[in-house]
Amino acid sequence: MTTTMNIQEAKGRLSALVAQAERGDDVVIARAGRPVVRLVPVGGPTPRRLGAFAAELSRESIAESLAPLSDDEVALWDSTP
Repeated sequence: MTTTMNIQEAKGRLSALVAQAERGDDVVIARAGRPVVRLVPVGGPTPRRLGAFAAELSRESIAESLAPLSDDEVALWDSTP
């Protein structure tokens, strides 16, 4: 998402604009409607956290998902028209 606003308006919303840039959004500041600068985070976008849903998966449910199919389950998949 790109946010573009003139300098005067950006002065009052600087904290919000910096937060947007930190999240990876494109923030452009203009002078008289003409883009002049872009806000970017120093270290690039904040890295995404991996494993956000790990708490929802138990070892048992993972093992069940990876277990081989029974003959009946294979037959259901193998029924071609």
